[in-house]
Amino acid sequence: MREILKLFLVVALFGMFSGGILAAVRGSTQEKIDFQQLKFVKGPVLQDLFKEASNDPLTDRFKIMDDKEEVTCFVGVFDGTKKAVAIEGFAGGYGGAIGVIVAIDLENDQIMGIGVTTHSETPGLGSRAKDDPAFARQFRGMTMKDLFKITAEGGKIDALSGATVTSRGVAGAVQSVSEMYRRLKPSIMEKLKDKA
Repeated sequence: MREILKLFLVVALFGMFSGGILAAVRGSTQEKIDFQQLKFVKGPVLQDLFKEASNDPLTDRFKIMDDKEEVTCFVGVFDGTKKAVAIEGFAGGYGGAIGVIVAIDLENDQIMGIGVTTHSETPGLGSRAKDDPAFARQFRGMTMKDLFKITAEGGKIDALSGATVTSRGVAGAVQSVSEMYRRLKPSIMEKLKDKA
């Protein structure tokens, strides 16, 4: 009985020690991982959406709380004015969650552009949502009051051929950003004033 108790204590101590080491490693590398994801996953999309901006949206960003979730808002400065924000939203696609960044004009609440950041969609079919500019262009000019759905569901977005579920997922991610933006716009405007 004593041997079993000793063995149990050794395993428990080893588990606690290993868990502590793993937590320390994760804590020390999390900031680097977040920076890499920001720079290499979201960065290219943001640079494309805000290519006319006079600032770097990767560095000119702030976080805001939406209920219990922290949301990052990327700021676009045009003609010396903080004219736009970009927010990332997620929805389910064929292969899993699809991440979409939506750039929004703060003056008229219109979409300036969208870009897919992350997906696990089928290569050559659903993956075209990230690479097909004609698909993304459909969202440009729509307002945050619009309903983002594909035409098969009564919306205005033409689905990619052979990738209806992916198209629905992208539209759903844009819809989630729209709902988030409408809830947070007063707080976003207040934050932008504070950063001036």
